[in-house]
Amino acid sequence: MRYFFYLITTLIFFSSCGVKYKSVPYFTDLPVDSSIVQQIKNYNVLKLQKNDILALTVSSLNPEASAIFNFGNVSSSQGSAGSTANPINSANGFMIDEKGEIQLPLVGAIHVDGLTIAEARAEITGKLVNFLKEPVVNVRLANFKVSILGDVARPGVYPVQNEKISVTEALSLAGDLTITAVRNNVLLIRETQGKRQFIRIDLQKSALFNSPNYFLQNNDILYIQPGTAKYASVDSSYRNVSIVLSALSVIALIISRF
Repeated sequence: MRYFFYLITTLIFFSSCGVKYKSVPYFTDLPVDSSIVQQIKNYNVLKLQKNDILALTVSSLNPEASAIFNFGNVSSSQGSAGSTANPINSANGFMIDEKGEIQLPLVGAIHVDGLTIAEARAEITGKLVNFLKEPVVNVRLANFKVSILGDVARPGVYPVQNEKISVTEALSLAGDLTITAVRNNVLLIRETQGKRQFIRIDLQKSALFNSPNYFLQNNDILYIQPGTAKYASVDSSYRNVSIVLSALSVIALIISRF
């Protein structure tokens, strides 16, 4: 009877530690028998900030004169698991300094902090007309990246090429959450204008799509918390080792008695 009771207790313990299906799917509040159409109103155009790195491509009627401004015309590709591809640093472009300015050859300081890419392009073009004939300027944020860590298939730092990425796209880059990850309590860590925000995201609610935090910003961090089921599997291994060691100790004690 004692062994039967032990077996039942063990089965109850392991069943309670398992992952319940209802905690696995995403956006569970969406209807399954109809389609929904929503207007995208929550996308905020990316704004530049200090320590961003800009890559410039400048052309004009005088290619030789334009060449001096093309420093920082770099390319990046999507990162692989655990690392970034073609890491970006200040040697590859024009870094926005603590004053919110970039320093262009001949032109000098141009304030771009807080501007959108389009506004920065217009500002730079306006400065270059004094040096080039009919300048055409292309501006790209060279170091746009997001970090994803925690209970995902491929944690790492991922460069973003098109300067627009959503939470769901970022998690797809990391190979999606594992089966044991907590989906209703993802932590978004965001640093903007000298302030750090900690934002909670529920992947099981469709309200995420209309959230102002659905589209990520440069240097955002997503942390996915592991569920108790993952801890239980590790913890049970330690308990099993402890039980074996205790049993060996008892056997050694019995042997020493005889």
